[in-house]
Amino acid sequence: MKIVVIGGSGLIGSKLVERLGAQGHEAVPASPKTGVNTLTGEGLAEALAGADVVVDVSNSPSFEDTAVLEFFETSTRNLLAAATDAGVGHYVALSVVGSDRLPDSGYLRAKVAQEKLITASGIPYSLVHATQFFEFVQGIIDAATDGDTVHLAPVLIQPMAADDVAAAVAEAVVGAPTNAVVEVGGPEQFRLDELGRSVLAAQQDPRSVVADPGARYFGATLGERSLVPADGARIAGTRLDDWRTRASRGE
Repeated sequence: MKIVVIGGSGLIGSKLVERLGAQGHEAVPASPKTGVNTLTGEGLAEALAGADVVVDVSNSPSFEDTAVLEFFETSTRNLLAAATDAGVGHYVALSVVGSDRLPDSGYLRAKVAQEKLITASGIPYSLVHATQFFEFVQGIIDAATDGDTVHLAPVLIQPMAADDVAAAVAEAVVGAPTNAVVEVGGPEQFRLDELGRSVLAAQQDPRSVVADPGARYFGATLGERSLVPADGARIAGTRLDDWRTRASRGE
C-alpha cells in the first residue's frame, strides 16, 4: 500500500515510516521538511495522490491553548479535505489516553477536537490512544519544576516506549478501519511522583520530587486513573528498565 505519514520526520513518524517500509509498503514521510505543510495545505494534494492510507502522527509546535487548538483543527481540516479528494480509504490518527477525561488541559482539548473532526468526516478511520512515552517523561518533570523542586501528583501512569507506540500505530494502519478507538499502554504502572524520582535518580539529578495531589499536568488536575488505559487495552512489551538499557546503548 501507499501510506502517507503526516509528521513522518518526528519521533513516532520516523519509526513508523521505517517499520512500514520494512513490511514492503510505500511509506511516504510528509512534513514541512519534505515540503508538506498541513497548516497551509502546501504539498498535500501531491503527497496524497494515490494513497491508500493517511496516518497523522504530527504534533503542534506550541502547546499554548489557542495555538495548539488552531494547529490541530486547521491541519486536520486540510488533511481530511485532501484525503477526501484523493479517495483515501483509511485515516489513522495517534492521540492520547485520557484525552476525553482531562478537559482542563488545552492540549488534550485540542486532541479531542481533532478526533471529532475525523469521526465526523465520513472517511473510514482508526484512532490509537497511547499512554505517555518514556521519551517524554523528562518533559513532564521539567514542566512540573519550580526551582529545585518537582511537584507531581501521586497518581497512576503507565508509560510506554516510542517503538511500541509506532508498532501499535503500524498495526492499525495495515488493518481494516475500525471506526473506533484502540488504547495501548506500557506493561507497568507507576505512581507519577515515584517515576519522577526514579528518572531523576538515574540521571543523578539533584532536584527533589514532592507528591502533590493538586499538581497540574499540562493544565489539568489528575484523578487516580486519568493517565492509564481502560481494561481491554493493548499492552506493549517494553519495560522501563529494558528501555533504559537500550537507550544507554543508543538503540
